[in-house]
Amino acid sequence: MRAKLSTTFQSLTIRNYRLFVTGQLIKLIGVWMMFTTQDWLVLDLSNNSASALGVVVALQFTPVLLLTLLSGRLADRYDKRLLLVIANATWSVLALGMSALVLTGVVQLWHVFVFAALLGVANAVETPVRQSFVSELVGTSLLPNALALSSATFNSARIVGPAVAGVAIALFDVGPVFLVSAVSSIAPVICVVMMRVAELHREELPPLAERASARVIDGLRYVARRSDLVLPMVLMSVMGLALFNFQLTLSALAKTTFHTGAASFGLFTTALAVGSLVGALAGSGRRSRPSVWVVLGSAVATGVCGTLVGLAPAYWLVVALLPLTGFFTVFFAQASNQRVQLGVDAAFRGRVMALWVLVFLGTNPVGAPIVGWIAERYGAGASIWIGGLISLATAGAALIWQLHRTNTRLRLRILPLPRFYVVHPVDT
Repeated sequence: MRAKLSTTFQSLTIRNYRLFVTGQLIKLIGVWMMFTTQDWLVLDLSNNSASALGVVVALQFTPVLLLTLLSGRLADRYDKRLLLVIANATWSVLALGMSALVLTGVVQLWHVFVFAALLGVANAVETPVRQSFVSELVGTSLLPNALALSSATFNSARIVGPAVAGVAIALFDVGPVFLVSAVSSIAPVICVVMMRVAELHREELPPLAERASARVIDGLRYVARRSDLVLPMVLMSVMGLALFNFQLTLSALAKTTFHTGAASFGLFTTALAVGSLVGALAGSGRRSRPSVWVVLGSAVATGVCGTLVGLAPAYWLVVALLPLTGFFTVFFAQASNQRVQLGVDAAFRGRVMALWVLVFLGTNPVGAPIVGWIAERYGAGASIWIGGLISLATAGAALIWQLHRTNTRLRLRILPLPRFYVVHPVDT
């Protein structure tokens, strides 16, 4: 057990990475508190309109759609550490402004729309830079472990944040919760400033003049030539569009389908995040690039679980299914992220990870309004199971394509434990 734990948390032995994780954990707990509280506020201000909630989610992620590729170019040209300080400081100022409006009681729905878009701009710059910065903190050998722990940090915050927010809203109303989340967002700025620059693992890059001429289109061409990068990105774009809108769908499911309060909505999000945390830790021992079959298998499982959640007729059954859904959702996203990031050259990492963030988060502006409309017209459950079926069909088609392309087939082994495995015709 001791050996397993030391392997699981090996990246935390590096001081710069510990600072990075600490700052992210504090901020992300506050961010999830803010997202949970914001969703509740929007439903109150809009008379429980799922469409309004979809608009807010779309505004949060539209800047990701528009600006992320440019942010990846910045990450390949300039100091990632400095960019992180600027982006996180901007987020803090905006969050404090939003909390002031809520605390004074003058907040209106359009205020939420505006701040959601502005926070999205800060997020569009910060996310691809942060994704590509992890390799500078730990080096290539520990990168899979560091990515897994970063995912675990994200999902730990997703467990704590909504649960605390649900109780805090009931006790103190939404204003104080916004203020706490705004103050917590200062943590990454402090932690990044405290890092030791000399201990960063910065791979040898092309000369500055060559990096200065780095173009977005070159990154897109680089990915287009790599089918091993295109497949996980296509899967993520479709599944992100159709299914990964749990921030919207779970709040609508809790309030409009099961008619529960803020604490029960927090339980939905927490149940999903518990499974997500386990899914993140499940891949923490990985030391090499995950295979395409790991990506495809977890994608199929994610589609199945999403479909079952949407079709579940009872509140307790949704709570029971969400941990399994969270597990496969994060296991798939993490394996895809590792497969992409461990397969790129250092000179293109910023732009490739920006494209990854674009397909991971940038599909939300398109998907959220559609999902919100489906939830309002046909019910929140339908918006989830339809997304699950679309995801399952996409993953199944990708699996068939990969089997045909590699001239392989699937076999089912029953004993000692049921599992699928891939064989070549010569193996049979």
